[in-house]
Amino acid sequence: MKEGIHPDYKEAKVVCACGETFATKSTKPVIHVDICSKCHPFFTGKQKLMDAEGRVQKFNRKYAKK
Repeated sequence: MKEGIHPDYKEAKVVCACGETFATKSTKPVIHVDICSKCHPFFTGKQKLMDAEGRVQKFNRKYAKK
């Protein structure tokens, strides 16, 4: 590897919107994220269905058994 062309890779602090923090390695000292494994629905098992335009109800009405 050539010297002097690679970025400085050091310890970084990751901060989630839910308040969770953990350490990783990056070129930036602090990384802010919106969602992490503590608050993501896939990992928590809590599915949040965002339906602002009524698409789910429209689908259910259209394909409901008569």
